[in-house]
Amino acid sequence: MKDLPPLRDIIKRHGLSASKALGQNFLLDGQLLDRIARVPGPLKGERVYEVGPGPGGLTRALVSAGAFVTAVERDRRCLPALDELSEAAPGQLQVIEGDALAIDEAQIAGEGAHVVANLPYNVGTALFVRWLGGDEWPPWWKSLTLMFQQEVAERIVAKPGSGTYGRLSVLAQWRSEAKLAMKVHRSAFVPPPKVMSAVVHIVPKDAPAGVSAANLERITAAAFGQRRKMLRQSLKGLPGALEALEQLGIDSERRAETLGVEEFVAIARTISA
Repeated sequence: MKDLPPLRDIIKRHGLSASKALGQNFLLDGQLLDRIARVPGPLKGERVYEVGPGPGGLTRALVSAGAFVTAVERDRRCLPALDELSEAAPGQLQVIEGDALAIDEAQIAGEGAHVVANLPYNVGTALFVRWLGGDEWPPWWKSLTLMFQQEVAERIVAKPGSGTYGRLSVLAQWRSEAKLAMKVHRSAFVPPPKVMSAVVHIVPKDAPAGVSAANLERITAAAFGQRRKMLRQSLKGLPGALEALEQLGIDSERRAETLGVEEFVAIARTISA
């Protein structure tokens, strides 16, 4: 690893530039990348799954921390730079060219892998919702350490009653612990995005019994899809939802942002039953 040239030199030599169409913004600050790699805890000997490594800035930090990294990169322009990193750290880096939305992560990364990624903006939320979904729990991943736009990160960790509390908050918190690990200034990226970014860290916890993840997803999508409306309006098209509110003693004139995560879970459990 010590023999590798600076990341800026590699980017220049391979003629790389961040693709707006792919939602790319390169992060080059080595100290900042090392801090992100430390968020999941000690990674020596651990398996890590990374999406969108680009020229390999975060990948370098993960490999330097002793992780065995499986990285999925859609942009083939970045593959030669990643190959250099793979050669400098034999056996620690596997690079797969492909679309992360079309890949079976559990199969290629293995059960118990940490997910650490500066997610491309255009696929970040879709991947996040997928990793939180499904009825199999605990999930295949051990932890998620993900870079998002700060606005999205704040939604994930938001509490009821706040303006940022919404569907992502409930899906992240009903069977996981979510925290905002660090904020990242826009000037740290090349090119600088228009917005600030932040890293969230999520670890799974025991799932509430008797709750269908699919039902919870449908309930939150309906409730927050019309968040200005009362629950009696936003949930009226969801079979069993209004009956569940009555059974649980939840006032149907409340709005979605006033319900706690436990209340959404109770509604989903009642409908599932």
